[in-house]
Amino acid sequence: MNPENVPFVGAVFRFGARDRVLDSILLLGPVVILAFVILGRNILTKTVTGLYILSFAGYVLYKGIR
Repeated sequence: MNPENVPFVGAVFRFGARDRVLDSILLLGPVVILAFVILGRNILTKTVTGLYILSFAGYVLYKGIR
């Protein structure tokens, strides 16, 4: 299955930043928020949210320096 065939994901990949990693990180954002809302505030959701923020910031910095 090609991710570009999925309606919303395909649109992001076609019109996004032309960077699959950044597009994927941005698409995971709502999933992380939804998990936080459904599961509540606990160590797992805090860890996942923290890792998401660190990966996003780290990747943006990496691309900015490179």
